Amino acid sequence: MEKIDKLDRKILEIISQNARIPFKDVAEVCGVSRAAIHQRVQKMIELKIIIGSGYHINPKVLGFNTCTYIGVKLERGSMYKDVVPEFEKIPEVVECHFTTGPYTMLIKLYAKDNEHFMELLNGRIQEIPGVISTETLISLRQSFKREIPV
Repeated sequence: MEKIDKLDRKILEIISQNARIPFKDVAEVCGVSRAAIHQRVQKMIELKIIIGSGYHINPKVLGFNTCTYIGVKLERGSMYKDVVPEFEKIPEVVECHFTTGPYTMLIKLYAKDNEHFMELLNGRIQEIPGVISTETLISLRQSFKREIPV
């Protein structure tokens, strides 16, 4: 990955706070042209420094009131490549990580309520071939969420 300079960092700092900010406003803050901002952002997208943008949806507004992290143990760590596509089939699973430590994988999911969560856990997740055990951590409140410092 190519090194990013001070201007790139300033652009990232601004757009990570508000992905919808017009480039002309970013250009004004940075003291460069709108075209320069556009070119820099395009380059950072091509280099995969910027990997997405868009809207964040509040799950609670859509009725998903239970946020859960689940540590998943597999029969063998090498089975993760077969298990990931099974997690992708469950729309409520929003993150999936292959991890070190006591779990082979860690997933994050949203459920409408505890009953819905139990259906997902017992009826879907624990039925995936290779899953030998799970441990659940329910998030009571998300205190904050942020991007890494630029």
